[in-house]
Amino acid sequence: MKVGLHIPDFTWDGGPPALRGRLGEIAQSAEQAGVDRISVMDHVWQIAHLGPPEHEMLEAYTTLGWLAARTERVKLLTMVTAVVYREPGLLAKAVTTLDVLSGGRAMLGIGAAWNAEEAHGLGLFFPPMSERFERLEEALQICLQMWSDDDGRYDGKHYQLGRTLNSPQSLTRPHPPILIGGAGEKKTLRLVARYADACNIFDSTDLAHKLEVLREHCAAEGRDYDQIEKTVQTRFDLGEHGERAAQTIEHLHELSELGFQVAHGSVVGLATLRPLELMADQVIPALDKF
Repeated sequence: MKVGLHIPDFTWDGGPPALRGRLGEIAQSAEQAGVDRISVMDHVWQIAHLGPPEHEMLEAYTTLGWLAARTERVKLLTMVTAVVYREPGLLAKAVTTLDVLSGGRAMLGIGAAWNAEEAHGLGLFFPPMSERFERLEEALQICLQMWSDDDGRYDGKHYQLGRTLNSPQSLTRPHPPILIGGAGEKKTLRLVARYADACNIFDSTDLAHKLEVLREHCAAEGRDYDQIEKTVQTRFDLGEHGERAAQTIEHLHELSELGFQVAHGSVVGLATLRPLELMADQVIPALDKF
């Protein structure tokens, strides 16, 4: 079991002037703690269950570029890219650039998008859900083509590319790992089985069922279920002095027993850096046992 740090909130003491320094400290501390990857949301406003929309929110790929410059080992990704916020050709280029400049540490986290309020607020394209899923599948096809030796045309229902040239190519070959976020049983998990290297499912009581559905889709697609990295989106609350560390370790063990290999987690009190010290001292060393 590996741990990923998810950073969904940038409303910290010191405000915007202090953001770059604190974010860099967090990333470096997380890397030193043994975190496997760092992810950020692809939102332009804060989402409702974390705070009001007026709270600070950084653009995802600019942020990942900054994190690449401040780290050396951790993988970097969005959790997850809203497919309709960027044209697929530009998205593939952005992820490729991140991969090259990070030394081969980029992942493409992607999903069908959901936040209509922010999209309408900033004038971002946001079609109905059925069309978003169609565009998600085409975007996956385009990214895979741009990361291949085929620089020919792409002609889809929603996207038409005259030449899928991508130079420089990604350092990660055959391509940066593709992670699809979401647990929809009819569409999302089918796309995972067809295209993805990893899935990401929110921590819930039906995780075992979701993995079984994914297994069924893999069988239908002729895909080896074991080739797909299973990741779960969770939350780490270790307590001010680590009083809930044992509970966190036990839950990670339960997730591992279900078949999950990576737990991506937001961390309560992250900006103080203290939780990352507790992760390094108590949680991450325990993961070697399962």
